[in-house]
Amino acid sequence: MPPPKADELVVHAVKEQFAGLDFCITSPPPWLTTVLVGFQHYLVMLGTTVLIATIIVPLMGGGHYEKAIVIQTILFLSGINTLLQVHFGTRLPAVMSGSYTYIYPAVAIILSPRYALVIDPLERFVFTMRSLQGALIIAGVFQAVVGFFGVWRVFIRFLSPLAAAPFVTLSGLGLFYFAFPGVTKCIEVGLPALVLVVIFAEYSAHYFAKGSIVFGRCAVLVTVIVVWIYAEILTAAGAYNERGPVTQFTCRTDRSGIIEGSPWVRFPYPFQWGYPIFCFQDCFAMMAASFASLIESTGTLIAVSRYSGATFTPPSVFSRGVGWEGISIILDGMCGTLTGTAASVENAGLLAVTRVGSRRVIKISALFMIFFSLFSKFGAVLASIPLPLFSALYCVLWAYAAGAGFSFLQYCNLNSLRTKFILSISLFLGLSIPQYFRVYEMFFGFGPVHTHSVAFNVMVNVIFSSPATVAAILAYLLDCTHLYWEASVKKDRGWFWWEKFKSYKYDARSEEFYRLPYGLSRYFPSF
Repeated sequence: MPPPKADELVVHAVKEQFAGLDFCITSPPPWLTTVLVGFQHYLVMLGTTVLIATIIVPLMGGGHYEKAIVIQTILFLSGINTLLQVHFGTRLPAVMSGSYTYIYPAVAIILSPRYALVIDPLERFVFTMRSLQGALIIAGVFQAVVGFFGVWRVFIRFLSPLAAAPFVTLSGLGLFYFAFPGVTKCIEVGLPALVLVVIFAEYSAHYFAKGSIVFGRCAVLVTVIVVWIYAEILTAAGAYNERGPVTQFTCRTDRSGIIEGSPWVRFPYPFQWGYPIFCFQDCFAMMAASFASLIESTGTLIAVSRYSGATFTPPSVFSRGVGWEGISIILDGMCGTLTGTAASVENAGLLAVTRVGSRRVIKISALFMIFFSLFSKFGAVLASIPLPLFSALYCVLWAYAAGAGFSFLQYCNLNSLRTKFILSISLFLGLSIPQYFRVYEMFFGFGPVHTHSVAFNVMVNVIFSSPATVAAILAYLLDCTHLYWEASVKKDRGWFWWEKFKSYKYDARSEEFYRLPYGLSRYFPSF
């Protein structure tokens, strides 16, 4: 057997920018590809929107009409917030949509004893909605202060690749309980979708149809069309007529009630459910969710910067983006979206699947969100897609988003036991601690922390139920404390690879990717 060649023994070089893209953040694809990929981004975030409304609205006492209006409002605000983030925030191609993190405090507010005496379902829905609006407005103010006053800039300034890897990974991996468990709710629809998206996105795109728009760029869209038609055939053939109500709700394509409840044309407006109600307990609970969502959103934005071909985002730009995210949450609270805004993890994974990280594509997707929210009857047709189909897509997209965290290990010394300890303990406890909190609440009906203060209970349970938040706290503290013990740790943790991006104008690529357009830098300067 001949000896290996010299180039086969060379270790893979470190890449500050991801080179596996066809179109990066500043290079838009042709218009047909732009529109099709932008529609895919809208389609992907639509599943999260429908799932959040499906979980929360029935608990509030709302029916099909209220559910349709909430979905319409979330879509409209997601489009507006995405445009704000792309133009004025981090300038990264990140879709801003509803966050799962806000479900826990929202449910706690909805199940509050002060609403138990409200008998009429519609009246109860309106009262709980107004309470959620007030809590979201205060949570948005909190996040805007953290961003615009430069508090988050300090956190990012001391962030190293070693500390970033665990919580970027768990920003996608931590959502595992919404992925395959959702597929199994209707296995005859979810499993074919999972198999097809893997075949179309990976095998067909790379071997059988390389460069094809159908498989290389629109694998998700093709999967949705094929499986949706298959689900329609099963529904029309009566495959679920004798099944239980839960199976019929998740598998049938005519049981969501969104199409019947949606108006043809409607414009979401501020305070459409009435003026917000401010309760300090609700506000503190929602602020805890805002903090956890802030960390998860930061991890997602780091993944987006990687999959869009950009360099590491400067701390000042991150802080600016967090501030505009706070403005977005305030708008959510004013209009009544039930949940706050965060960077969409599934859309970060879609950047890797399509290999298109263009900023223009995300702008087009935002326009799709706004259009289908105003003409909500058309958007309701797409929203009636069975949720197990979306769960199958998320199995791949969230996995890709988690994979962005692993790419930062190339900057670290993996032969160091200190590096292995920080990485392994943050990943392990980042999954183990939230799982303990969830299982405890499933068995006992309340979290492990159950003092006489309901607000304190919700705050602690929300923070420690977020895998990305737990991993970020552990990795950041362990990484920074080890730094002061030995100076050589700086090199092991990969600090020098990101040090050039700590100042906004130190590297020319930061100006290219993150500079505000049209001379707006004078009005919104970096911190």
